Amino acid sequence: MWAVCAALSWAEPTVRLEYVYEEGEQYRVLSTVEQDVWLNGRFSHHATILNRISISVPRVSDGRGYHRAIFVTSEEAVGGAGISEVFTWGTEYESEFWRDRLGYYEIEPQYYMPVVRDVPVFPDRPLRPGETWSAAGNEVHDFRRSFGIPEPYEFPIPVTYRFLSVEKRDGREFALINVRYNVYYRPDRRYPGAVYPVRISGYSDQLLYWDLRAGRPHEYEERYEFVFVLSSGDEVVYEGTAGARVIEASRMDRSLIAAEVRRDLDELGFEDQDVVEDERGVTIRLDNILFPPDSPLLRASEKEKLDGIAEILRRYPERDILISGHTALAGTEAGRMQLSQERAAAVAGYLLELGVRDRDQMILRGFGATVPVADNATEAGRRRNRRVEITILEN
Repeated sequence: MWAVCAALSWAEPTVRLEYVYEEGEQYRVLSTVEQDVWLNGRFSHHATILNRISISVPRVSDGRGYHRAIFVTSEEAVGGAGISEVFTWGTEYESEFWRDRLGYYEIEPQYYMPVVRDVPVFPDRPLRPGETWSAAGNEVHDFRRSFGIPEPYEFPIPVTYRFLSVEKRDGREFALINVRYNVYYRPDRRYPGAVYPVRISGYSDQLLYWDLRAGRPHEYEERYEFVFVLSSGDEVVYEGTAGARVIEASRMDRSLIAAEVRRDLDELGFEDQDVVEDERGVTIRLDNILFPPDSPLLRASEKEKLDGIAEILRRYPERDILISGHTALAGTEAGRMQLSQERAAAVAGYLLELGVRDRDQMILRGFGATVPVADNATEAGRRRNRRVEITILEN
């Protein structure tokens, strides 16, 4: 990946913008969206959304990279635990696709992600700051829950680009590119039994920092507004701002980290704990973080235990963490799911308060009683199943 995409000098201020792929590379992208939604001219709600994208490139052929990606969309968790700054696990999507050196995709139609495709793409020639070009892209959306459309919904976007300048930051060179598209589209698709768009209009205006050394986007900022006129006669407006950045991380030595964490837990005197390695990373299972019955409130004694866990987590600052809540098999399924999420939120909120991670490096998830580690028929088993897990994530 650390190939130079072009010779850059003041005597010849041209640059060739293209993607460069390295077999086996891994990285992740964090994207935060602040979005307002309006329905028929009246404000509906605001959403803060965090998108986490884990990407690997297992194969490279003829300048194209074969990508495997996992996209997780998350929103701020607000619930009985009183936590409103930690993101909760939302929808997970998997996707596989080829992308060539100019940025064009080859992707099967069943995939919902990525949303924006064939953006950015580049001319197959050197470019000077100030030059412009145009190309067709497309957006693909998951409208299953919002409109009842059962398949990925795609519409075209005519994109214009302007190469603004080259800037140096932190010892690296970035091409600044303005990416803009204005959409006015009348779909001809109908979906019996569903509400569907009959007109789509809007715009996106982005500033992209292109990493000349890595051969891929480094970060971007965006302002957008889209209006969907629906077959029901309703009008939905989505408007807001977004930003994303690439996060580099070395590959995790899971066995080494697991051994270090086990040692640290032993030194802290933790009982009823286990450390598990899997494809996600290294997970600390804590059976002894106790809550009052049917409550997500952390006792003072449990906060003291988490103070020790926080010191362990601080030793791996470049790794994101997932906090998972689990319950025993008691009560209703909905109640168990809510309680497990609220307990995970309580632990995540306390770790956030301690400054263990920034808010976009943490995510919480409730599993209810769906992932037991012991027999719910015994009190000892139920106690083990009432647990919180903290995963130091691989990517």
